[in-house]
Amino acid sequence: MFTVEVRDHIMIAHSLKGAVFGPAQKMHGATFVVDLTFFRDTLTEHNFVVDMGAAHDVLKAVLTPLNFGNLDEIFPGEITTTEFLCHHIFTRVAKRRSELGAGADGLTRLRVTLHESHVARASYEADL
Repeated sequence: MFTVEVRDHIMIAHSLKGAVFGPAQKMHGATFVVDLTFFRDTLTEHNFVVDMGAAHDVLKAVLTPLNFGNLDEIFPGEITTTEFLCHHIFTRVAKRRSELGAGADGLTRLRVTLHESHVARASYEADL
């Protein structure tokens, strides 16, 4: 299995409703480092997984509506955990697959990882 990974980041604000979240129930901010990993079984005829420039452009486009946003307003009524955001980003990237250029049709899987800090992260990974 071959992979290519691109990285960006977002800054958000949100609150997590429910006693299970303790102090995170209060409005707080976070800066997430976002890794997007593309998988394929074989390389393209030009020996790459996916166009890295296009991959970064797609990730940036998907993250832009979230960056500096209040997730309580962007996703009213949702509990915007890191895991929730991973799935949201995955879904948006998958919908923009056609923008990834040559080789995108051979991609088999995606993984989105959000790093909350240097000691905690969450991911969502699935087949395309």
